[in-house]
Amino acid sequence: MPKTKLVPILEAIFTTVIWGGTFIATKIALQEVSPATVVWLRFAMGVVILGAAVFIRKEFAVPQRSEWAYFALLGFIGVAFHQWLQANGLQTAQATTTAWIVASTPVFIALLGWLVLKEKPGWLRIGGIALAAIGVLLIVSKGNIGALFTGQEGTIGDLLVLISAPNWAVYTILSRRELGNHPAARMMFYVMLLGWIFTAVWIFGFGPGLSEIGHLDLKGWSAILVLGIFGSGLAYIAYYDALQVLPASQLGVFLNIEPLVTTLLAAPLLGEPITFIVILGGAVILFGIYLVNRKPMNTN
Repeated sequence: MPKTKLVPILEAIFTTVIWGGTFIATKIALQEVSPATVVWLRFAMGVVILGAAVFIRKEFAVPQRSEWAYFALLGFIGVAFHQWLQANGLQTAQATTTAWIVASTPVFIALLGWLVLKEKPGWLRIGGIALAAIGVLLIVSKGNIGALFTGQEGTIGDLLVLISAPNWAVYTILSRRELGNHPAARMMFYVMLLGWIFTAVWIFGFGPGLSEIGHLDLKGWSAILVLGIFGSGLAYIAYYDALQVLPASQLGVFLNIEPLVTTLLAAPLLGEPITFIVILGGAVILFGIYLVNRKPMNTN
């Protein structure tokens, strides 16, 4: 394997493992403090790490005046609102369920392209979208899809996490335009900085302020450090470094492993069982994603 490919592949694996573990770390931190405290502390660390990376790489530059509103929108959608959905959702949703729902994001990106950008999906993609939806429903309902409609299965947290998937799809589509104008680390620094400012409004305006920080013990701080240093800092850097070398389709294969990592970690750390329905639903979701991302055959 060429050395030029080995490093980005290792970075992709690192990102997959870390992001798969962030759902576990969030559940652990939420046992001690509220979602507002978790998110604010996490992205405070992420902003510092990304900012340091930008300066070390000599990529720092102040955005143009016209770009600030755009970055603020991305920060609100991709950081503040997205993390509000997931952190609040994880109060009642299982980490395993959350990871598999979030894994369906590429399907929502394709769906938005179909509905908003008028891209022709083709029958394979339509089938993939349908399969991924069935897989999500299987996992959320624990195999009894009909129980979702009677309220016997599923939680408010599942619904919030489900909303976070299309929300991230919107963020992804909006952020593509500006990625061509800025190095990824610089752009993410400003997006995360402005998003963190929005989370400050959340914690100080509507949340507990800093009063909960003293509630964190060694276990809670360990979870916060994993989220901040690794999940919101180093993993973002590794992901975008890998993206500069590896094709997005190849990198996507690694990211599809992320919910598997969560599932394996959730069993010993949170006591969430690995059931046949989780395995079946996950397989259906991954196959649906494969169909959505599959390139059509050239008929010329």
